[in-house]
Amino acid sequence: MRTEDVLAAIATGLWRWDNASGTVTLDAEAARLLGLPAEPVVLPEVAVRSRFHPVDWNEINGIVTLAVAENTLAEARLRIMDEDGRVLRTVRSRSKALESRTGDGRVDYELIGTIQEIAEPQPGTTAAHTPITGDWRRSREAFLLDAGRALAEARSTAEVLRVAASLSMPGFSPDGLAVFGVDGERLSVIGHHGHGPGDEGPFTEMRLDTDYPAAEVVRTGRAIYLPTPEDYKRRFPATWPLAQRFDRTSWAFLPLIVAGRTMGAWMAAFKHPVSFSPDERSVLTTVARMLAQALQRAGVAESERELTTGLQRSMMPQLGPDIPGMTIAARYVPTGGGLQVGGDWYDMIPLPSGRFALVIGDVQGHDVRAAGLMGQLRIAVRAYASEGHRPDAVLSRASRFLAGLCSSQGPDSDAEPYDDADFQSPRFATCLYVECDPKTGMLEVARAGHPDPVVRMTDGTVLMRPTAGGLPLGIVPDTDYPTTRFALEPGETMMLCTDGLIETGGHDLDTGWARLRAVLEADPWPSAGPGSAGGEPGGPDAGHLEKLADLLVQAVHGPSSHHTTGPLADRREDDIAVVLLCRESADCGCGTAAHPVRPSRRTMLTVAQAEPERISGARRQVRELLHDWADADQVDSAVLMVSEMVTNVLVHTDGDALLVAEAVGELGARRLRVEVADASDELPHKRRPGEMASSGRGVLLMEMLADTWGVDPRGEGKSIWFELYERSKPHPDAPA
Repeated sequence: MRTEDVLAAIATGLWRWDNASGTVTLDAEAARLLGLPAEPVVLPEVAVRSRFHPVDWNEINGIVTLAVAENTLAEARLRIMDEDGRVLRTVRSRSKALESRTGDGRVDYELIGTIQEIAEPQPGTTAAHTPITGDWRRSREAFLLDAGRALAEARSTAEVLRVAASLSMPGFSPDGLAVFGVDGERLSVIGHHGHGPGDEGPFTEMRLDTDYPAAEVVRTGRAIYLPTPEDYKRRFPATWPLAQRFDRTSWAFLPLIVAGRTMGAWMAAFKHPVSFSPDERSVLTTVARMLAQALQRAGVAESERELTTGLQRSMMPQLGPDIPGMTIAARYVPTGGGLQVGGDWYDMIPLPSGRFALVIGDVQGHDVRAAGLMGQLRIAVRAYASEGHRPDAVLSRASRFLAGLCSSQGPDSDAEPYDDADFQSPRFATCLYVECDPKTGMLEVARAGHPDPVVRMTDGTVLMRPTAGGLPLGIVPDTDYPTTRFALEPGETMMLCTDGLIETGGHDLDTGWARLRAVLEADPWPSAGPGSAGGEPGGPDAGHLEKLADLLVQAVHGPSSHHTTGPLADRREDDIAVVLLCRESADCGCGTAAHPVRPSRRTMLTVAQAEPERISGARRQVRELLHDWADADQVDSAVLMVSEMVTNVLVHTDGDALLVAEAVGELGARRLRVEVADASDELPHKRRPGEMASSGRGVLLMEMLADTWGVDPRGEGKSIWFELYERSKPHPDAPA
């Protein structure tokens, strides 16, 4: 009896599927099972495909691809449809995929197998559901969707391994997992789950030519399924003793392939027997592919984080040795997302004169080029400063350097052109350079388009120190940068920062500055007491600036959450650099909650003839100095008199105006003294201006608004002054 007759007797048909020619050969029984006339026939692929349920066709397509890759049988259950779309029957297909080469040399495959009808359970019966249809398929699809989403969200290798260990596969779940990598000619264990500490020892540094399933998978790129211990022992007798001690029953070793390259192997071990049906193999293969992609992404992300973190750390300097009488703290936080590199920087530079310089700057942009320009500019500024140049000369040379550096990378240069147009565009940088004398506290400031420094006085009052400045670096090569001098008194703290600290969170310069001022004036950091790290009783706490720096950054970013920068939420819109400098004293105000005698507040400002716009800065200085003054009307009066006095100097003399304002005494009983000095010997005198006159009322205002005022002649020039006493005058509406 012929084989075809035997198969027909048991209702089993034969088919041959030639993928290269796109034809399917059916015998009479196979044609009948597919709902066609019961006679041998050769049909085009599309005619046979139309007889399968669309969902099942997708299943068989994936199963055949898997069988071709693993050189195994392709087994599936398929629903046969009639021309009206009704299900006629369910059949089981078992096929062997054979590779064939087409005329043009392309490798294809041909399926040869059987097809047999199987009985589907009827509603209300207790028969087991078929693996390929119904609830099992739906649960499998849901599992793969959840697994893919979880693996896609994993950011690190450790997270990928945790997700892989938590996967609960439908119908069969491994209780032991291991991920192997490749290190040269050896295996490496990237991670494992379901094993004890040290169990990975024998498998670490295993050579790829070892008779071990994972090594063979890496060598060949084909999966290995071992349903029983006997299969394992028969195929891999040399390494069976290593696996025997884990008391597992079934194993699956699958390749981790990315872009056609086998990067490792994944082992799934089971304590219960698993037959590894085509459906189970399909699930394992899909998970292995997603796992390989997730590990690849995590590896790239970790390499980028390590690279950018190392790049920024190498570019950010150490603050150097301790400076007698000074305490310094600094922070740098890169912008969120991307490579987390940017153009902000700070530096502390020892100078040949025995002084030191503090530098803070911000190169335009948050990309790799900004970081590269920042590194070159920081080195240039350090070199110019170390040569002994004054602050204005350092910034002038730095501006020329940056302008030349950007123009040499432009489209007209001889350098190799960049594909990215941004690399051909010029960049500018803001910078603030402060030369400090630790003995006297004298500061010389040169500013290139950067935010002004901020000073926190010994009683907690915070003032923004207006300083003369010029254009940002790199815009005009030959630019002058005027310098401003002021003294940092004992107990005062100066803050230098980039605009990222001020404007992050949707703030502008004014609202952002108000937010930071509240933090600086809140005074939450503890004072030092006897025996503290600060040394003397009442001296400064050694860590108070570090705590203040953390509070400033946290005020911008909110609560902790970001894994790469420590206690920061990922609200980083711009890079942040901040430097704090405290001049120590025996009764340091930094971090002191109360003082036996309240220290004075003092500010000094020069308004040059060529800078009348700085009169507004003088008004702001006085208003900030008196921000907690009891009588708001007195504050307005002081601001008005200061504006009048400084304006008179600029209008009636040829020199500059030097403003000195000082508030002394306890809260509620303070005295404000304001002096404006100039180089003219001409004394002010009272005038009687007409009703329409636009000037001549300065002395009248002083008599009406000040508690006392006067003029002090000097050797060269004079000083006009007035005093206000807090709550010294009753309110006009107060009862007598």
